[in-house]
Amino acid sequence: MHLLFAGLLSTPTPAHASGAMVGLGAAGSFSVLGASTVTNTGPTNLGGNLGVSPGTAITGFPPGTLEGTTHSADAQAGAAHTDLQAAYNDAAGRTPTEAAAGDLVGRTLNAGVYSSASSLALSGTLTLDGKGDPEAVFIFQMGSTLTTASASNVKLINGAQASHVFWQVGSSATLGTGSSIAGTIMALASITVTTGVTIEGRALALNGAVTLDSNTITTTPATAPLPLLLAAQF
Repeated sequence: MHLLFAGLLSTPTPAHASGAMVGLGAAGSFSVLGASTVTNTGPTNLGGNLGVSPGTAITGFPPGTLEGTTHSADAQAGAAHTDLQAAYNDAAGRTPTEAAAGDLVGRTLNAGVYSSASSLALSGTLTLDGKGDPEAVFIFQMGSTLTTASASNVKLINGAQASHVFWQVGSSATLGTGSSIAGTIMALASITVTTGVTIEGRALALNGAVTLDSNTITTTPATAPLPLLLAAQF
């Protein structure tokens, strides 16, 4: 048994190789979380919970629908907001592995932390390559805005997972009509999700509003791998 533990401890895991997950805590069950308001137009569908805190106003559900539950300034929404703050700070504090600037269109990126002092944009396809590692983590840090053009998309290949992609936005995010985005968007201010956008992940606004319009947001729990010693017991 001691030899087995020794072998496990000496073997690096894919999670260590690609960077640690950003822990979302209670915010992980939310497809949409606003701070001031959440407003929806049209037949939006959310795969997880819907919440707002410390604000109370949620409008547009129905016609919007969700598979989770709605939380307006209750204990669950408050806990999610607190954990979102911690997750945002975690993502913002990661050491960059590569500088990023301007438009990410046409790039194929491996796991890492990509940092821009100002804004980031996407006008077409961005490809995230997991290199066969299902625990590959992608973090995008930006000092100001995230803006995607109409019909832009984030493509995941070779094991990359949307639950391991994080967008830390220093001000507000605006997703253009018909965009298809992978990952958890954590905006310091507001998030505007325009008509027909699909998100495999979350739209979480720390201090402002989330505005929705006929969107589909599917939410897969983002859980970190078991600690190595604990995993060795199973």
